[in-house]
Amino acid sequence: MSWDLGTRLASALAAASTDRVVFDLTGIESQYDRLVRELPVTVRFAMKACPVDEVLTCLADRGAGFDAASPGEIEQALRLGVPADRIHYGNTVKSDASIAEAHRLGVRTFATDSVQDVAAIAANAPGARVYCRLTTSGEGALWGLSRKFGCSQDDAVRVLTVARAAGLTPAGLSVHVGSQQMTYDAWRQAVDQLADVLVALRERAIVLDHVNLGGGLPALGYLDRHGRPLEPPLDKMFAVLREGIDELRRLNAAPLDIVMEPGRHLVADHGAIRAHVYRLTERRQTDGELMHWLYLSCGKFNGLYEMDELCHRLVFPGHADGEHVAAVVAGPTCDSDDAYGAAHLRVPKALASGDPVWILSAGAYATSYMTQGFNGFGPLPHTVTRAGHGHAEAA
Repeated sequence: MSWDLGTRLASALAAASTDRVVFDLTGIESQYDRLVRELPVTVRFAMKACPVDEVLTCLADRGAGFDAASPGEIEQALRLGVPADRIHYGNTVKSDASIAEAHRLGVRTFATDSVQDVAAIAANAPGARVYCRLTTSGEGALWGLSRKFGCSQDDAVRVLTVARAAGLTPAGLSVHVGSQQMTYDAWRQAVDQLADVLVALRERAIVLDHVNLGGGLPALGYLDRHGRPLEPPLDKMFAVLREGIDELRRLNAAPLDIVMEPGRHLVADHGAIRAHVYRLTERRQTDGELMHWLYLSCGKFNGLYEMDELCHRLVFPGHADGEHVAAVVAGPTCDSDDAYGAAHLRVPKALASGDPVWILSAGAYATSYMTQGFNGFGPLPHTVTRAGHGHAEAA
């Protein structure tokens, strides 16, 4: 599978006269359709990746449910008309009050990874369904997610056994192989872990109704820290997952639903930022090296929080030809972390203050990670577009 900007997104970016995030809803829908063609899964979109009402609605209309991490996200999904039985509370870190509020709102399926959390769910959401998250190594992912969440295979058996004794329904298992996973071996290892636990649970007469394969499916449009395209083996990942799903269903003593929680995979490549140039400068460092710095109106604190780990493709309308220079790209704040680190990207030497720049593959986490005015730079508004329609703008 290859990455492509797409004409709708390009047209919307060209039409934007001020800085904003632009989403192509038709592209997001097509990405969802492709995923469910490739894999026999129930989708619960990870809301944290893009909590934009229009994006959530278009996915819900396609059949997606939602992975919510807080009562606030649950309330947003319900407000958009999503039934409570298509929402699960996927955060293993939650207070008694949050559990009770989610239960009051109608959510009946909760992630867990400890006996302490099980006790809290039993007390505040009696009779609920729980699924236990296994820890993974996180190797091969840009963000491993291997410390804060999940438990060992032995602990998972204990957690679900305790859940049954507490009057809860031990309903499932889950994994997360790490965000922007770049290897298919990570999925194979995760399936092996799940298979071992399924067998151990079956020996205790605990038969699950679902396995949640979590998030981690990559977007295709990012660059690495040297400005080279990342090339995740997505087709091979799908093949390994299909084999793994067949194996897990064979091992279970009852029909097994397979859930996935994609986030960036569905939205990243179908969102982009229209920003502008602050200044292209050249300065000598203490060692005498001459370096170019390109300062943009958008950086780590107002849309590009993930710039510590990845780079985005940049497009400079009207500057396709002419001399280019290698530059460090940075945001507008006076924080030294607000830059692409050691990455040097080729940028037009003729760039002037005010020139537009398109920051591609920015549809995931751009809105959810924005700060409320760090250094006085406010969050970007957003625009949505779809096939056959004009551009609807929202603040």
